[in-house]
Amino acid sequence: MATEPRWDNKTWPFESVESLKAGFKGELHDVTDSRLAAEEFLRRLARASPPTSPEHWNDILLVVDELAANAVQYAPGPFGLWMRPTFDGVHVTLHDTSTTPPSPRPFRPGRAGGIGWHLVNTLCDQVSVVVHPDGKDVHVFLPW
Repeated sequence: MATEPRWDNKTWPFESVESLKAGFKGELHDVTDSRLAAEEFLRRLARASPPTSPEHWNDILLVVDELAANAVQYAPGPFGLWMRPTFDGVHVTLHDTSTTPPSPRPFRPGRAGGIGWHLVNTLCDQVSVVVHPDGKDVHVFLPW
């Protein structure tokens, strides 16, 4: 048996939230700037459709941090960040200039790095990488 939505119009609450599209030069401070842009997007989303769990907010920001840090470290030049709400989560896309897909590295205690790609794959419901002649898009879907 189908039920009617609990709101007056025929759109979902998250559909009123404008997607985020931001470009960055690829400098170290852009990791922080991309996180700040993601936080602003999540604030707007939370006003329209609160997260189902408080951890979702932090998971999304951590994934944005990891993707942006990897873009700055491994892909020379600018990167773009897109975020949009979905029916049950958030779709994050990061485009960078490297045509090399990310791959997990072994974690070695005492050495920096090695866990970012593992975190992304653990926290996200879906992860895919699409390589283009000018770089790649990393698409991730996270719960909200």
